[in-house]
Amino acid sequence: MRKTRTCIYHFLVWSWYIFLNYYISQQGGDHRKSKIFLNGGQWKYLTFLNLLLQAVFYGVACVEDVLKRIKVEKDIKFVTAFRDLLFTTLAFPISTFVFLSFWILFLYDRELVYPKALDGIFPEWLNHAMHTSILPFSLVEVLLRPHCYPLRKKGLTLLAVASLAYISRVLWIYSETGTWVYPVFAKLSPVGLTAFFSLSYIFSASIYLLGEKLNHWKWGQFISLLPTET
Repeated sequence: MRKTRTCIYHFLVWSWYIFLNYYISQQGGDHRKSKIFLNGGQWKYLTFLNLLLQAVFYGVACVEDVLKRIKVEKDIKFVTAFRDLLFTTLAFPISTFVFLSFWILFLYDRELVYPKALDGIFPEWLNHAMHTSILPFSLVEVLLRPHCYPLRKKGLTLLAVASLAYISRVLWIYSETGTWVYPVFAKLSPVGLTAFFSLSYIFSASIYLLGEKLNHWKWGQFISLLPTET
């Protein structure tokens, strides 16, 4: 029964993220929204990349749920390992980072990350779908079942690679267009930007370690039964 509920939950959340990605992709026809997506498209924003990442993760989770019902567990070890790697190193840290960094900056000065003019372009429910509900979904996933974390060095390295890839894209867009992805970057000097990006990774790494501790707190008694890296 628990496996059935888990399967249904993953399917519903996956469907929700598919809907969000589709809905946002259709907004280019609106002139006001199309201007926002200039110079890099929607994928210049970490928020939208995270929505795509979550859709991929929950899609993999759904596939694994189905395969568990039709194959023996040892035959889907690769799918399970990929699901866990995706969640532990990317899906959980990035969704939590987006939630915390967005709302911290929003409450400090919303013009730095989500100017008030956007209220007339994006409905309020979409803002919360992109920046609020992502955290509860990730926390439910932590509590729903145990995840096998990779070696800490490997996990943090993968997170660092993803962070560097995004930072490189942000800098490339600025070098090509002369505009920053987020208004907050325009307020910082080169030294300030370096510090901001460095602290952002440290923050993300701290979230990764928090996820590891939450997993151990909830599922410590089962972790020894999960396949681990040595």
